[in-house]
Amino acid sequence: MADINTMRDDSTVYKTLLESTKAIPWKIDWATMQFAYIGPQIEQLLGWTPDSWVSANDWAERMHPEDREWVVNFCVSQSKSGIDHEADYRALTKDGHYVWIRDVVHVVRNAEGEVEALIGFMFDISERKKTEEQLANLRKELEEMSYKDGLTGIANRRMFDSVLELEWSNARRSRQPLSLIMLDIDHFKEYNDQYGHVQGDECLIRVARVLSQAATRSRDFIARFGGEEFVLVLPESDEEAAGKVAERCRQLIFKEQIPHTKSPVSSVLTISVGVGTILPSHQDQPLAFVESTDKKLYLAKQQGRNRIC
Repeated sequence: MADINTMRDDSTVYKTLLESTKAIPWKIDWATMQFAYIGPQIEQLLGWTPDSWVSANDWAERMHPEDREWVVNFCVSQSKSGIDHEADYRALTKDGHYVWIRDVVHVVRNAEGEVEALIGFMFDISERKKTEEQLANLRKELEEMSYKDGLTGIANRRMFDSVLELEWSNARRSRQPLSLIMLDIDHFKEYNDQYGHVQGDECLIRVARVLSQAATRSRDFIARFGGEEFVLVLPESDEEAAGKVAERCRQLIFKEQIPHTKSPVSSVLTISVGVGTILPSHQDQPLAFVESTDKKLYLAKQQGRNRIC
């Protein structure tokens, strides 16, 4: 009897944990395609009560018409193959609006290896999609307006200001860290004096191209800050992650082996890097964050250059 009571207690605890998360848990019986369970959070997000989710048909019908066919076909084919999967789509709310959902699905098999059930979590990704749309619009502006650096072809200071403002607001709202990398070519004046300004321009173009390879995520952003100084904006990146990107920048430039015989630091081109990370509050200001990161760059120069601070 004690074991039965313990099992009941455990079940209650697990149910409470599931229903206290923002993610919406669900389970579908594969044989009947009926919902065995869906978390009560679904009503707060979409307005539909849990008992109105009877079958997989309810799930399909409450999907944007443009998303329905490919999402249903994809999920069914992956489930039949026993492959865990995920899909993004627009879900219909009870009052006629749409919310972006990410559905993460795990396929449960029985002892014979046959598909028995699907369990998963729905996540509200509306804010993420809104951010992606805003960034897409900003990138469009980059092409249509003068947000591009005329020499290197990457974004300029004006575009950097716009992106930083957007990512700052996102970080403050989502309580996610935001990192900034500011870097400067070491002894670039001496480079120009030695090789000439035409070669100096070619060097800047080459550095911009190489640095663009260091930031690999879709929202990572690079711009020419001015002169021989560049800046990277890394959303949702903590200090450790930003440090790795900074070191990647330094290594990529070093691997280019661009000659710089007049540099007292190295016979090839090097960079100095300042890294800043913040979890912005309403008391913090983007300009102050940029200035504090720039001070770290200045410190890297003071300490001998070709280093990260």
